[in-house]
Amino acid sequence: MTDPATFGARLRAYRERAGKTRPVLGGLVGRSAEWVKALENGRLLPPRLPMLIRLAEVLDISDLADLTGDQSLPVASVTRAGHPDVDTVAAAMQRAAAPAGDLKQSDVLRGLVDQAWSLWHRSSVERSAVAAVLPGLLGDAQRSARRLDGQARRAALVELARVYHLAQLYLAHQPYPELVWLAADRAMRAAQDADDPSAIAVAAWYYAHVYRSSNQIDLAEHLLVDAAAMVDPAAGREQLARWGQVQLGIALGHSKAGRAGQAWRAWDAAEQAASRLGDRYAHPWLMFGPAACTAYGVTIETDLCRPGEAIRRADTADYSLLPSRTRRAAALIDAARAHLLDRGEVAAIHLLGRALRESVDTVRHNPYARTAALELSSRPGTVGEDARELGLAIGVQG
Repeated sequence: MTDPATFGARLRAYRERAGKTRPVLGGLVGRSAEWVKALENGRLLPPRLPMLIRLAEVLDISDLADLTGDQSLPVASVTRAGHPDVDTVAAAMQRAAAPAGDLKQSDVLRGLVDQAWSLWHRSSVERSAVAAVLPGLLGDAQRSARRLDGQARRAALVELARVYHLAQLYLAHQPYPELVWLAADRAMRAAQDADDPSAIAVAAWYYAHVYRSSNQIDLAEHLLVDAAAMVDPAAGREQLARWGQVQLGIALGHSKAGRAGQAWRAWDAAEQAASRLGDRYAHPWLMFGPAACTAYGVTIETDLCRPGEAIRRADTADYSLLPSRTRRAAALIDAARAHLLDRGEVAAIHLLGRALRESVDTVRHNPYARTAALELSSRPGTVGEDARELGLAIGVQG
């Protein structure tokens, strides 16, 4: 068994490296500051595997051995589920040059990219749906961006950035984290080569995701603030939507860093932009709109370790207004996260089940959903039974 004192010293070192206080770390894993203190002082034995994994995720630890001192267990082996087609998509991403093929004009390419985004949002197995078209679409977009000239080339570069955004979403939480970074970087480069501020703003939104996932919160904020300055929210609905999306990204960074006031100021700016677009507005592929702002409000309160407020927001949310199965599933997972922070295990497992009905792939590849199913599977009664069923459906067994 791991020495509690040694484990506690490691936990404290990693907590301090991550810049998290005991109350923040405890809140993020559903425990108290006193519980964290007892672990660090060696007064409690190290927790069971599901909680160890959750601690490792929050502290950006890739191998549990770094925390426990025991045999190696990559956190990704539990939290990252490889899609059956991931190697095919990865090979397409790793190509040095586009394969030979017919040239697609920019308007034709735009239609193909729109169709791929529609597959992503409307399918309950979105990764399987886009995996069938993504490798070919990457080649089409790369060829068009290389072979077209002038304005047509700029338009093709904008579409190439959109394809890389889709690739980033597909590759997220899978065994190729370096390709997530590559997709974000290539998308930004394509948007910059197109010299299109709107495309750069969206590329910043997606790049900020990978910065936040590696706890580079300030880099994410700087990128988004610069992007927001490039977009004029008074220049039409499209510009307003993209500006609002960037504000949401700024809010998510502040909430992850525990800066409540700054998070809600940025969220307010996003919500005001969304309200100007109309109560039922949703961007056709970014999905920005009032419903998205409501969902991210739950995320922000949960990240700030205020589960009561998060639950209140979640209870008033109309998820049917999100015209995307994967976004609805992600929002339901965040609502489940809030309930579990509040010890509401029955509500959490119910919401995870609802999320699974919206999108199998979203739940299967969501690290929080996987660790929650693993942790709750040990509970007695209905919660444990439902968690074990959920675990079987998403490939996690306790």
